[in-house]
Amino acid sequence: MFSIIVPVYLNAETLPALIERLDAIAAELQPAPLETVFVVDGSPDDSWQILKQRLPAARFQAQLIAHSRNFGSFAAIRTGLAAANGDHFAVMAADLQEPPELAKTFFTLLRDDTCDVAVGVRNSRSDGFVSDLASRLFWALYRRLVQPEMPAGGIDVFGCSRKVRDALLALTETNSTLVGLLVWAGFRRQSVPYDRLPRPAGRSAWSLRRKIRYMEDSFYAFSDLPLRILTLGGGLGIAATIALSVVIVLARLLGEISVPGYAPTVLIVMFFGALNLLCLGLIGGYVWRSFENSKQRPHALTLAHERFQGPSEKA
Repeated sequence: MFSIIVPVYLNAETLPALIERLDAIAAELQPAPLETVFVVDGSPDDSWQILKQRLPAARFQAQLIAHSRNFGSFAAIRTGLAAANGDHFAVMAADLQEPPELAKTFFTLLRDDTCDVAVGVRNSRSDGFVSDLASRLFWALYRRLVQPEMPAGGIDVFGCSRKVRDALLALTETNSTLVGLLVWAGFRRQSVPYDRLPRPAGRSAWSLRRKIRYMEDSFYAFSDLPLRILTLGGGLGIAATIALSVVIVLARLLGEISVPGYAPTVLIVMFFGALNLLCLGLIGGYVWRSFENSKQRPHALTLAHERFQGPSEKA
């Protein structure tokens, strides 16, 4: 069995077309059965109602899961992976910007044991100049500062084997990124190029705030760069203090300082005050994440879970 996991948030307008394309994929994959797990991640639109109405008539088996609130796409993907029953898995987007037909390529590579992880890699995107530039800058910084192994355009869709699925679900840390863990886990990986399509309806929930949070979580989860910056800053601070002391001593000997002790006191207080704030912020970030991990809370809470058997099972 093949399983497709689809996180759903503000996708009511694209779901009917998505189900039609999944019907076609199910027909092409036969005789192997296809299961699709839709996880409605606290979506405020009619996504749940639309899926509940249309899935009984679909040509594939389906599960429909609702989170009690919006926990984020990574939590929704985890919920879907945990509920899926297949031997091979594909994670797809519900907005149709990534072609759902990529799942067939993923399944072929996984079934033939060509790889353990198949990732979709963008050849191009149709999001406009500003959005495209921002995305390229974001992922360039991510690859430079966090995970050099990450594909240039990031990972939005991927496929994996059961052993990779199990490995991902075993990594229970919070405030991390699922695709970051996918890259970190290793295994045999193969890229599948595709062209990202224009969004047919609705708007993206991938806001600037979410991007900043994503980068922040990635820093703390996969990189020791903040600690290295802290160490470097401390070293530079010591060097600057020594240099400043030499300048102050010379100026005092030459009679250039009219108010004894004023300038060096102000400079030193300002410098070390700022350095202390930076240190507290960086260390606090690590302490907070360690605290969050120690709680061992679930990544998401399920509000409802329904199953639709598909036509072959009904017969």
